[in-house]
Amino acid sequence: MKIWIDADACPVVIKDILYKAAVRAELPLILVANQAMRVPASDWISTLQVSAGFDVADNEIVRQSNAGDLVITSDIPLAAELIAKGVQALSPRGELFTKDSIGARLNMRDFLETLRSSGEHTGGPPPLHQRDRQAFAAQFDKLISRYLRQKKTS
Repeated sequence: MKIWIDADACPVVIKDILYKAAVRAELPLILVANQAMRVPASDWISTLQVSAGFDVADNEIVRQSNAGDLVITSDIPLAAELIAKGVQALSPRGELFTKDSIGARLNMRDFLETLRSSGEHTGGPPPLHQRDRQAFAAQFDKLISRYLRQKKTS
């Protein structure tokens, strides 16, 4: 299992949780962004800088990730592509995107996009709160623990 981060929009506090977990669990963590990023020195943490452009980082994550990998992203269309490929997708707020939930999330995203394009001010996402960080950490820990248990038994 590799852990991929859609790093341009991932909050620093979430990246910090991921850095510690990757080293502790000895799992490869790859941050994909269109700008250079500073990360802790570790054999388990790396960066992949892509060229600037619309969806370039997303497309690279889809291209390089494999079934069984985990991607941290708040990008709903990216999550939908990943799920179709058998890749798990988790938001920085701790929402695990699934085959059952992604359709409704895409519909809501499209609806809000339509409102914004008609001039309606819908606002951005709310700030990341402590409960969001806790929800992320709990869901991430559950996924990693399940993977490590399966790895031991295989």
